[in-house]
Amino acid sequence: MKKDIHPTWYPDAEVIVEGETVMTVGSTKPQLKVEIWSGSHPFYTGQQRLIDTEGQVDRFLRRLQRREEIQAALEEEVEERTPENFSVEEMSLSPRATNALIEAGHTTVGDVLALFNESEDLLLAIQGVGQRALIDIKRYLRAEGLIE
Repeated sequence: MKKDIHPTWYPDAEVIVEGETVMTVGSTKPQLKVEIWSGSHPFYTGQQRLIDTEGQVDRFLRRLQRREEIQAALEEEVEERTPENFSVEEMSLSPRATNALIEAGHTTVGDVLALFNESEDLLLAIQGVGQRALIDIKRYLRAEGLIE
């Protein structure tokens, strides 16, 4: 056998995991630093353990959080766009009827719908809202599916 071609053999080389010596083995290096060993591997322990490779878990969690934020923003936008939250001006009433409703404090379709559900006479009692405006209000509420 040739001399000086073989590496130095360390019969008591330390295996180090997370700064702790977990065992000694024979090796050509005096210390072996490893991330996973049989005492922590899920296959041997039967436990699920998350191993982060180059921040993949962090990236996934950031993407998941961004997706949840976007989903919440979309749900909020959909909630804001319900017909009850629309302005009275979107009902396409005459300017006189629109101004009369706003001056009476009924600025959203939901306010007008609540008044309509109580009694049509309450709408007609507002100065500036007549039969024609009432017909247009009913038509709009039916088109939006708020009344039958």
